[in-house]
Amino acid sequence: MNDVQNSTTPRAARVGDPIRVPRTAARIGIARRDITPPVGIRAKNWGPADWERSEGAHRPFTLTALAVIASDDRPRMLLAVDGTWWRRVADEQGVRGAILDGLGLDAEQLILSLSHTHAGAVLCAADAHLPGGELIPGYLEALAAAGIEAGREALDAAKPGLIEWTTGRCTLAANRELDLDGRALVGYNPAASADDTVTIGRVSIDGAVTATLVNYACHPTTLAWQSREVSPDYVGAMREIVEQATDAPCLFVQGASGELAPREQYTGDVAVADRHGRSLGHAVMAALDSLPVPGAELTLDSVVESGAPLAIWAAQAAEGGAVASESMTSVELPLRDLPTLDELAEEWRDIDPRSRDERLGRARNLRDGYITGPTVQHPVWAWRLGDAVIVGHPGEAYSRLQTRLRTRFPETPIVVMNLTNGPGFVYLPTREAYQRGAYQAWQTPLAAGALELLEEHVIAVVSELVEQRPL
Repeated sequence: MNDVQNSTTPRAARVGDPIRVPRTAARIGIARRDITPPVGIRAKNWGPADWERSEGAHRPFTLTALAVIASDDRPRMLLAVDGTWWRRVADEQGVRGAILDGLGLDAEQLILSLSHTHAGAVLCAADAHLPGGELIPGYLEALAAAGIEAGREALDAAKPGLIEWTTGRCTLAANRELDLDGRALVGYNPAASADDTVTIGRVSIDGAVTATLVNYACHPTTLAWQSREVSPDYVGAMREIVEQATDAPCLFVQGASGELAPREQYTGDVAVADRHGRSLGHAVMAALDSLPVPGAELTLDSVVESGAPLAIWAAQAAEGGAVASESMTSVELPLRDLPTLDELAEEWRDIDPRSRDERLGRARNLRDGYITGPTVQHPVWAWRLGDAVIVGHPGEAYSRLQTRLRTRFPETPIVVMNLTNGPGFVYLPTREAYQRGAYQAWQTPLAAGALELLEEHVIAVVSELVEQRPL
């Protein structure tokens, strides 16, 4: 911790004082590939859907690589991918493993983060026998190839640059835990609050913006079973707003959004998704426009006597942000008493067959690879990049994970990513969600208390990273 973090009494301002802009100083490269799923691929992600093959694309899907080579000369690669979720461990390991081999990276050097759109291709090779499923294995191979190509290009193009960190506010995300007549529903709860923080990294080289990293927690569930086109959901229009304004790629990574989603959702109207994306895009631009020019921070420069004594703040060159380190760990999480598949089929016998088959398929896939014993070893990746920390894990944690981290480390920009490097449908709900019988609590194999164990583990990991001094 630095002196500012430990101080309880702010000192008086002095000429020469800066308003610190947290930063990452490194060699940085950006590259992108189009990964729009082919027409006809299996895209049945909702139980009520009476169709299985996509019939087009609302907006392009992208894979964007951010290569960061900091003062330790060790490459770190973030791949921001428009995608649904991994339904099997084997598929995620196959894609990420191929990218690791293709780029010659160790496991701790790569973070692959899915946006979690619910209107994308099914990422499950085990569904190859179903309508549209014959296209899935080829699409997974194409994803891996795109990751390798973009990763190589980003590494080869890396030049000295900066990532400057800031936050904004966006009210798109709302609490989605509604109780109606004693039943726990998944939908907007107007009586509850939601985390509205947007964490933003502005990437620049030689003073020119080359990319924007956006981290926001909100389920991309605007579009549901009524739409037969694949779509990045609100992320697509958000990206368009930011990229048109900055003339540079925008990377989106999904935050800890287990209980967060748009108020208006479950529709087939793509105009609603675009409206949601514009709201987030304008929030991002408002935050970016509040920053000084790349490479600078505001400094109290002088006092000018006018009708009033005027404090003059001017942009001056800043330094620092070169330290880098990484951590790849796991935390042991408890499992619920899991019913057998036959017991689940009996429990769900009265719901419509399409929805029952969807639920049973997810339960079957989850037991294949993630659950290997009486507890689960849940992996966590963490990077310190200068003044910021990036944390990723493969589950769907509630937003308490990120709000606790920000409270614990108020001076450190922290990017928190769900759906990273592993199966993406393992919820980590609060204890209260278990008590009210929330969908996330009865769907997950994890027992109550798993979220709290993950939080304590991540806090310890981040503590160790931020206490390291600059090189």
